[in-house]
Amino acid sequence: MDNFIAHILVVDDDDGIRSLVKKYLNKNDYLVTTANSAEDENEKIKIIKFDLIILDIMMTGKNGLEFIQENQKKLKTPIILLTAKGQANERIEGLEVGADDYLPKPFEPKELILRIQNIISKTKIKDPKRVIEFENIKIDLNKQLIFKKNVEFKINNTEKKILENMINNPGKTFSRDDIGSLIDLDKERSIDVIITRLRKKIEIDPKNPKFLQTIRGAGYVLWIE
Repeated sequence: MDNFIAHILVVDDDDGIRSLVKKYLNKNDYLVTTANSAEDENEKIKIIKFDLIILDIMMTGKNGLEFIQENQKKLKTPIILLTAKGQANERIEGLEVGADDYLPKPFEPKELILRIQNIISKTKIKDPKRVIEFENIKIDLNKQLIFKKNVEFKINNTEKKILENMINNPGKTFSRDDIGSLIDLDKERSIDVIITRLRKKIEIDPKNPKFLQTIRGAGYVLWIE
């Protein structure tokens, strides 16, 4: 592995796509393992620790979303979803269940590389120790985990970036545009989905948030002091 940037698992039931993605990633110094189904993927992740998973949503048998839902509590590996154009609902559901990014097919190989680089660079950077505790909540930005009443929730890279900025600016209201700029996303609906997902991890009652609140007409604010 010393000669490779990262070890990536590519999961797609299309032999042609798997082969092309593997070939392109190999040329860009990534070590690649492939799987042709979610079941095959399960077997691979049992024996190999991957740095990132590229996962197709629409596969025969168990689909990509079902795989994430079944493994979201134990799987710490970042995931990029591959989706067909027009599958807005699937992309939103993918974000809701914990995917880190998505890329609609057909896609430019260079864009895939850039998205991979973005995620890998963040996961490999060692942040200064940053652990925040309030009431029954503990946020560990180093380990990318939230502990709520002794239940552990994974924080993906997007969630971590939002939390880092909110924690460093307590009481500041972040508009959707502010958050979109932080995570390079301009879809308001997707931003709302991410905030909803964070509330489920932080709040005791996500429907009546105490900490991550909405400021009507302005945006979102984190109250932890």
